[in-house]
Amino acid sequence: RRPDGRAPDELRPITCEVGLLPRTHGSALFTRGETQALAVTTLGTKMDEQKIEALEGESWKSYMLHYNFPPFCVGEVRPLRGPSRREIGHGALAERAIQPVIPSEEVFPYTIRIVSDILESNGSSSMATVCAGSLSLMDAGVPIKTAVAGVSVGLVKEGEREVLLTDIAGAEDHCGDMDFKVAGTKDGITAIQMDLKVHGISLDLVVRALEQARAARAEILDAMARTLPRPREELSIYAPRVLTLRISPSKIGEVIGPGGKVIREITEKTGATIDIENDGTVFIAASDPSAGEAAKEWIERIVAEPEIGKVYEGTVTKVVPFGAFVEFMPGKEGLVHISELDIGRVRQVGDVVKEGDKVSVKVTGIDEQGKVRLSRKAVLEEQLKNAPPVHERVKRFIRDDRRRR
Repeated sequence: RRPDGRAPDELRPITCEVGLLPRTHGSALFTRGETQALAVTTLGTKMDEQKIEALEGESWKSYMLHYNFPPFCVGEVRPLRGPSRREIGHGALAERAIQPVIPSEEVFPYTIRIVSDILESNGSSSMATVCAGSLSLMDAGVPIKTAVAGVSVGLVKEGEREVLLTDIAGAEDHCGDMDFKVAGTKDGITAIQMDLKVHGISLDLVVRALEQARAARAEILDAMARTLPRPREELSIYAPRVLTLRISPSKIGEVIGPGGKVIREITEKTGATIDIENDGTVFIAASDPSAGEAAKEWIERIVAEPEIGKVYEGTVTKVVPFGAFVEFMPGKEGLVHISELDIGRVRQVGDVVKEGDKVSVKVTGIDEQGKVRLSRKAVLEEQLKNAPPVHERVKRFIRDDRRRR
């Protein structure tokens, strides 16, 4: 029997809680014996990615896990300083353990940050972080492929006798000969780390340790599944809503506008934040879903191509002797020639429309230079054609008026 009375392959009691911090995007408390980890998942936008400057060049990181081991978790009162080498190493191990199940940017275009605070520690706090981090991701609604759990397997060796210990406590880690951390899913291993105090171990012992860790991991995953079997269907109401849109790279300038005028207007009027990649991928983030949709529709109108034969609602921007210019799509104008302004003969453009008027126009053609020809007359004729019989007198009046002219 071990110091706490457990059998060599026995886990300590496990409890799991999720959603205990309602204002966060996702939270989970994982307790195994006297080791407890509180993990909080926060979702951000593309602009929240971590920039990494290395000798190889710049790169960006959209998934991060930070591990904190405050002094109070082991009953110490030393001051809080920067992260230690141990904290950085444990955080890197837990981050790599969860990395394989993180969804791709195409599926989930968010920046994900997990912060794990160890509230009490008696061994295997890094593996508790893996379990808590996985649960907090599911609580946040991140569509991870499957849950991840971790466990430490220890070794006590005396002469030819070797005993493997599942889920080692602090004393067993201190006095034992091995700390073999194994993290993974129900399908396989995602991360391992081994610390040895002996010169080496046999391959047979490694196989036995992995098998013992697999059985323990399955038991931990079952306990986690009883608390939260799958990721939540909806994100937290406090999480930003991120929408993605693909546009032609040649249209990026139109969305940004001269000096950023257009994109600034979109963000000011909708409240959404917009980030555009060089390949034409547009990321739109907003706390209010309707604001994000409004920004997306605005951008779609800007990059949309006019369709010949389609009717648009536009605004008269300029009146000239030979016709009127109408903005029928954001940033797109076309000319309504004086002969296409009305059904009857028009002597002066100002008799029919003036600047600022809202008019319905039909796209009748686009020349090689991209200039758009519009017709208000075609819309009016179509309206008359589809008018009920009561308007027959109006048609006769128009025909008589033409004859008089």
